[in-house]
Amino acid sequence: MNAAEQATNIQVASKIAAVVNLYKSEFPDAKADLKPWANDPDTRELVDPDSIDIGFHFPGRSRLFQSRSILVQIRFYEDPLTGDRRVIGVEAAGFDHKGKQWRLSTVEEWQFVGETQPAAEVGEKLKHFCRQIFELFNGGETD
Repeated sequence: MNAAEQATNIQVASKIAAVVNLYKSEFPDAKADLKPWANDPDTRELVDPDSIDIGFHFPGRSRLFQSRSILVQIRFYEDPLTGDRRVIGVEAAGFDHKGKQWRLSTVEEWQFVGETQPAAEVGEKLKHFCRQIFELFNGGETD
């Protein structure tokens, strides 16, 4: 779900801002988009209500990222007994004019898959960024 819609209280809004700042500290050329999903019925059907989704766009196609835009989806699980909400995974995908170029999932093996892959140094920075998201929301645990 669009990050802008998930910012329902000061704690969540602060964490979303922290995620944006973490990303921009590693990749200062990127512009954050807190509403990466269109607000139409077809798109709404595909959106995960248990995620915070943020887009990051570069001024042009990045050779190092092998994409122009990155979609970051922070996926949550809420314990029905305690009400605790925890990050269970982070998904990142790189897109350009040809569509999705690569994907990284912390739920699987933390490996890049796709037509192309970001440069190794950028890939490691993205993985570090994902670890920082776990730290921010869960105190470091990477379920």
